[in-house]
Parts: sequence; structure tokens; C-alpha cells
Amino acid sequence: MNTLKKTYTFSSIVEDFKQLTKVGLAISVVFSSLAGYLLGVDAENGVDFKVLGLLALGGYFMVGASNAYNQIIERDLDALMDRTKNRPIPAGRMSVTTAFIIATIFTVLGIGILYTINPQTAMFGAISIFLYTCVYTPLKTKTPLAVFVGALPGAIPFMLGWVAATDDFGIEPGTLFMIQFFWQFPHFWAIGWFLFEDYKKGGFFMLPTGKKNKATALQIIMYTIWLILISVFPVTGLTGELKLSIVAAILVFISGIGLLYYGIRLYKNMDNKSAKALMLASVGYITLIQILFVVDKFLR
Repeated sequence: MNTLKKTYTFSSIVEDFKQLTKVGLAISVVFSSLAGYLLGVDAENGVDFKVLGLLALGGYFMVGASNAYNQIIERDLDALMDRTKNRPIPAGRMSVTTAFIIATIFTVLGIGILYTINPQTAMFGAISIFLYTCVYTPLKTKTPLAVFVGALPGAIPFMLGWVAATDDFGIEPGTLFMIQFFWQFPHFWAIGWFLFEDYKKGGFFMLPTGKKNKATALQIIMYTIWLILISVFPVTGLTGELKLSIVAAILVFISGIGLLYYGIRLYKNMDNKSAKALMLASVGYITLIQILFVVDKFLR
């Protein structure tokens, strides 16, 4: 590891802070949480913008803490990979102690803020940090099953919003959880595909078969189909207060077919270009269906 630099600029400190807490990822997580909140809130009583703000802030701290702990644990492996070697800890711009202090403060703030919403929201936030840091991160160099474990904390944000709005866990947040759970497999396996060589340098096992082969691509297709089915399931009326109109269900289904197309294209082409296209399509998909769910609720 490089020695710590002696001089810093304000912009470099901000940039290192953003890299440590992965601001881009945090924003997407907060977006999912807010969408879940809007789905769970009683439309007649209106949106509580104070709770909305607390959820956004607590969600950011929760994700920031998880990412900071992750980068502390993986600092030596990050130094081996082109994608991560310039992160603040392996590059020597930030000490482990500083990162740990930030991670700990974020943990306390995140759980504390979520607790002010309701205890269940705080509990799920704490579970997310624990699973990501203490289970998923160590498993990444051991087995491809790490992706399945990582999908658990990754699926919490969407349902977290519902729990924040209702202080209740049932079929509705469970369905939101399953949507984001299944979504992560085509998303992260696509990333694992086009970054396969770089991940290999760090000893990470991300693809289900350990290889960029037809079997991995086929599993991506299978999980995408499961994702489509669970995403349109609320149209059946069997998911309690989480509902979906026929028109919205058709739009969600069409979006899913679009994502499936990119999975099939990867199966046919077996190249990094198709994997990148699938990854981008997956980001567009989850964002679009969350918007569709929310808009459909307030238009019904």
C-alpha cells in the first residue's frame, strides 16, 4: 500500500468520501426506499415529507457504512484490481482508522435516524449492514453463492420504504423484497461477466458457474423470467394493499421482456459488450418499474 499523502485539497477529500461511501449506489438505494415508502403510504393522509427526508438520510448512511466497512475489509484485494486500486484506502489517501471512524459514525447515524421512523425500519437497516459486511463480503472470495447472500441486503431498500410508511411487515413489503432480490442476479452477474478478468485478480467468485459460459447466461435468463413473474404478480390482487392495474402490469411486463431480450442476447453473443448492455438495461428496468408502481398507485 502507498504511503499517505501529506497534502489534500477540499475537492480531493470530497471525492475520496464519495468513493468510500459509493454515493452513486447510495442514491439508487435511497430512490428504491423512497419508492417503497410512496407505495406504502396512505394516499388519503398524504405524504409525510419529514419521514421521507429521514428515510433518505438514514438510507444513505446505511449504504455508506456498509460500503466503508467493505472497503476496509477488502483493501488489499482492491489494490490488485484496476477497477478499485484507486479507491482512497488502497491508494493510500485514507487510513483504515479514518475509514473505520466514518463507517462507525454512519452506522450509528443510519440506525438512529431509521429508529426515529419506527423500530422495524431500524432493525432491517441494521440487518442489511450486518449481512453485507459480515457475511457477503467475506464470502466473495470463497464461493459464487456470495451473490445470493449479497442479494438479501440488496433487496431490503425497496421493502424498507414500505415498512417505514406502515410500521408493518407482511405480503406487501415481502413482494417488494422479492422483486429487488431477483433483479440483482441479472444485474450483478452481468457486471461479474464483463469485469470477470479484473475480479479474478482479486480472487472474487461472482458468476454462478465460475465461468463466462452458456450455463451462466442461461441462469441469467432464468432469474430474469422469475423477476418478470414476481414483478407483475400484484395484478392478481393476492398481495394485499400492494396492487397493480392491468395497464401498469402490461407496461411492467413489456419492460421485463425488454430486459429478457438483453439476457438472451448475452446467451447468443457471449461477449462483454452484451453483458454491459444487460447491466445498463437492468438499471433502467428496476428504476422504470418502481416509477410505474408509484404512478399507478396515485392514478388509481
